[in-house]
Amino acid sequence: MAGGWQAGAIRNRTGLFHTALAATTGLLLTASFPRMGWGFLAWVAFVPLLHSIKDLSPRATFKLGFLAGLVHYATLFYWIGGVIHRYGQLPGILCAAILMLLVLYLSLYPGLFVMVISQLRARSLPYYLTAPFFWTVLEYVRSFLLSGFPWENLGHSQYNWLHLIQISDILGVYGVSALIMAVNAALFEASVTISKNRAFAWKPVLSVVLVMAGFLTYGTYRLRKIDRAAEAAPKRAIALVQGNIDQSKKWLPSFQHETLQRYGALSIAALKAGPDLIIWPETALPFYFLHDQNLTRETLEIVDACKVYFLLGSPSFCKTGQRVRYYNSAYLVDPCGKVVGKYDKIHLVPYGEYVPLKRYFPFLGKMVKAVGDFEAGKKGQVLSWGSEKIGVLICFEAIFPELARSMVQNGAQLLINITNDAWFGKSSAPYQHLSMVVFRAVENHVAVARAANTGISAFVDPVGRLLDETPLFEEATRTRSIPMMNHRSFYCRHGDIFAAGCAIISLVMSIGAFWSRKNRE
Repeated sequence: MAGGWQAGAIRNRTGLFHTALAATTGLLLTASFPRMGWGFLAWVAFVPLLHSIKDLSPRATFKLGFLAGLVHYATLFYWIGGVIHRYGQLPGILCAAILMLLVLYLSLYPGLFVMVISQLRARSLPYYLTAPFFWTVLEYVRSFLLSGFPWENLGHSQYNWLHLIQISDILGVYGVSALIMAVNAALFEASVTISKNRAFAWKPVLSVVLVMAGFLTYGTYRLRKIDRAAEAAPKRAIALVQGNIDQSKKWLPSFQHETLQRYGALSIAALKAGPDLIIWPETALPFYFLHDQNLTRETLEIVDACKVYFLLGSPSFCKTGQRVRYYNSAYLVDPCGKVVGKYDKIHLVPYGEYVPLKRYFPFLGKMVKAVGDFEAGKKGQVLSWGSEKIGVLICFEAIFPELARSMVQNGAQLLINITNDAWFGKSSAPYQHLSMVVFRAVENHVAVARAANTGISAFVDPVGRLLDETPLFEEATRTRSIPMMNHRSFYCRHGDIFAAGCAIISLVMSIGAFWSRKNRE
């Protein structure tokens, strides 16, 4: 009897220890991303989880991976509940439930990941040969499944390590994710070998060291080459205007005139730096530009006073018969006040700009009540700015690499990200959002100019340097001379072939392991 009790106590302590290890992985991953931004933790974050799943059944392995995901995504996306509560005006408990639905969905990925690689390891395939490929495939699937949500992939944690992330112009952010996972797996294999026979597992460690050395060597080469190309490229002066408009007042008719006055005063102040283009953020115009005559006239008076090009964020609509189509748009206006281009947002925010599954969840509505459901524009559209072309990414479109890539493929020499991160308050979300924008510049080797309503506005040069960042919730302007690049990187031309290759390798390994087991049986 006593022996059985002791065995049960040991199992409970072991279970708690494994649970603690999995939870530690979740916390280390979150700390790798902004706002804490301790990116070095990503290189060891998975080691506790890999230790926790050692010699466990597939079901137990999945549970621990799922738990690590729960801890990570709940602490990474804590701010979503606050956004829904404040702007969706839903009860706190329902907001928490919606957040948990997202967290539960995302946690399936690490759960499935560790379950698969642990089974392959039981068939003599070590983690450092399997984990990088399977993790990459799951990140890629997450980027498009259920409309896609590639927010803070593992590789994004290294956004400020310029020499490392240059490999993204070939492999995309997935190449950086794969390397981080390979290092985690190699460290785990080395620790297991040392604990068993006190010998050093030099093969996995040497392998990842050589790959990292290759990445860094390539990065050093690319930094020098792209910097030289950027220095030789024609330059245009770009001004960013951060109006710091209170989200709760933004759509009030009584506040519209004050909004325009503020943006007008900031734009005129920015003229001292001699900009060629002044950028206002997403929906900086809280009315239908070109349809509301008085407010449109007031806006064009500002353009006329400045005598430069403007890019203005505004909602728009068109009427076909009895149907009205709404868009989240950006207008390019020339110094004479003529609209010379218009971009309509492609990738819309669920419940922010449209309501998916409205039929099944009628109690859920949009957080933006000022207009109806938005519709998507045309992918890859670029705007002609004189003899040059620019691509516009509105809000969280900047987290989708294929959208930026399609614009550069169509001739965009500069990417502009206009956004309104006022929704997020002073949480870590604006910092997370900015970290992903860095990769759009590196993948395509074009500069990015980012204008945000409340911050963070900034410039990103073609190799990913963050320049002239503004503080949150302050009125600000920033002006900088930006290179207009005509470079087409390997990633721009060919896309996510690395992720596709990882999918093929993962499939081959899985089939090989299956047949090997079948033959042994």
